[in-house]
Amino acid sequence: MGVKSYLSYWVRIFAHFLSGDKIYFSWIILLTALCSVGGYYYFLQLRDGLIHTNMSDSVSWGVYIANFTFLVGVAASAVLLVVPAYLFKRSYVKEVVILGELLAFVAIVMCLLFIMVDLGRPDRFLHILPFFGRLNFPRSILAWDVVVLMGYLLLNLYVPGYLLYKRYMGEQPTPLHYLPFVFLSIGWAVSIHTVTAFLYSGLGGRPFWNSAILAPRFLISAFASGPAILFLIFLVVERVMNFQIARRVFELMRTLMTLFLPINFFLLGCEFFNEFYTDTLHNRSAQYLFFGLHGAHRLTPIIWTSVAFSLISLAVLFSPLARRRRWMAFASMLIIVGIWIEKGVGLIIPGFIPSPTGLLIEYTPSRGETAISLGIWAFGALLFTLFTRIAVSIQLGRLRSKHL
Repeated sequence: MGVKSYLSYWVRIFAHFLSGDKIYFSWIILLTALCSVGGYYYFLQLRDGLIHTNMSDSVSWGVYIANFTFLVGVAASAVLLVVPAYLFKRSYVKEVVILGELLAFVAIVMCLLFIMVDLGRPDRFLHILPFFGRLNFPRSILAWDVVVLMGYLLLNLYVPGYLLYKRYMGEQPTPLHYLPFVFLSIGWAVSIHTVTAFLYSGLGGRPFWNSAILAPRFLISAFASGPAILFLIFLVVERVMNFQIARRVFELMRTLMTLFLPINFFLLGCEFFNEFYTDTLHNRSAQYLFFGLHGAHRLTPIIWTSVAFSLISLAVLFSPLARRRRWMAFASMLIIVGIWIEKGVGLIIPGFIPSPTGLLIEYTPSRGETAISLGIWAFGALLFTLFTRIAVSIQLGRLRSKHL
């Protein structure tokens, strides 16, 4: 009976994917089309190599790793829902914590996809697998990054999967079967972004990343952008899926943004002071990023756009406008884009410009890189849409076992 119920569960889930209104199917078709375009350009990259990108020996990490860095923070931000829901017993947060955990799972999947496309060929993953290659754990920071990302992926797959299945069956979940993993995920969320920061700051030949506060910056920026993403997701879910979300959840997201965005701005200011007050040769990457260097200034208007977005967001958050959801949605979008620029292209690319030998070669993503990146984002949005649709339907009782 248990096996039949489990098989019936999956059959009904897949059937639920294929049902919906015109808006749902239009959204699915749009995301599938973007995935297809990205898949086509990835096929070209597989066939011909990374020549289809604008990366080079001088700038060997580009928009792929920039997106990876940002998405690790998105995954880590799920802890901001887990902590109040499970440690502080906030029942109104428990209703949406599963959405945060699903977002973390999807973000890690996207991280792995960006790593895969950056490697050039997926078979290069074999170099870190037992019997095929060597992980070099625990000596390698990269090995630590692999371990924490895969562990966090499994945690955020198991916990919401177990809870949703139990709710579907109309059964009470056994605390011993999921609470230890919930508490483990809290520390694990901090570790994934900390290890990613260590991966960059441990590269001695790249002074732009050699900062002791890089890990705190990563975490604080994640705790500012994560609530912004969740705020927008909750707005859409409430409107499109008729899933009533407590007003206090939106107030919590606003409070978190109001708390962490100024701290992120403060840490950015500390880095700015450290780079430019001493005015050593090691500040050339920062000079290139913020003011241009020897006529090269491709990223300068982009990083100042990020600063402007953060300032506008701060103005909204600390004004009475923050009480209105439309203005908060506007501020949330600015925060997301601003932090994506700051810790994505504004962090990764300047680390390579100029090179250790003094070469000043600028980088702009190619059409193929842009299409592949959009394809991965579309795949992530598609995956999250399907997961959220199932989770909301189960929580509202629209999708439940026929035996109930």
